[in-house]
Amino acid sequence: MSPRTAAALRDGDRSLREHLIATAGALMAEEGAAKLTVRAIARRAGVADGVLYNHFADKEELLAHALRAHVRGAERALGDLPVAGDATVEANLRAHLAYGLALHRAILPTFAGLLAHPVVLTRFAALTPTNTEWRDRLLTYLHAERDLGRLSSTAHLDAAAALLVGACHETVFSALVPHAGPAPAPSLDDVVATVLEGIGA
Repeated sequence: MSPRTAAALRDGDRSLREHLIATAGALMAEEGAAKLTVRAIARRAGVADGVLYNHFADKEELLAHALRAHVRGAERALGDLPVAGDATVEANLRAHLAYGLALHRAILPTFAGLLAHPVVLTRFAALTPTNTEWRDRLLTYLHAERDLGRLSSTAHLDAAAALLVGACHETVFSALVPHAGPAPAPSLDDVVATVLEGIGA
């Protein structure tokens, strides 16, 4: 371990394993995941290549943890989501949609770079606690608003969440496919208004 890495670990509370995950996550955020190598991670972390295998079964396990760290870092940077009952439903849905778009722009390029590595994505999914993803939190918010009477009691909330999440996917994915060209993105106001016409109380 280099003096720089040793100092970094001394100054904080994280273990070498956590340092390796954080390092790989930072590299993913900066350079993408498609060509991320054990050597690049080890060099940035200030350790020998073989050290990684003292803490992870293989490269895929490390990348899965790094992807989780990358996603959680992007979520933390975006701050808190609205609470049911505060402000208006329209304003809250606009904030949810803006959050979702920003999150997708931050993480989808990394996921796209890992499509050729399904083992990493499978292990990432196994690391993800249930009901913690943005779509889950959006759906929880919608149910809470319906319980408060601010949405129709007969609203199809799964469909509403799918429409909002789908708007994020379509907007960001189209920009990742060069030959297709970016799709004209509808405004946040238009998407929210369209959803509320079907589920507004």
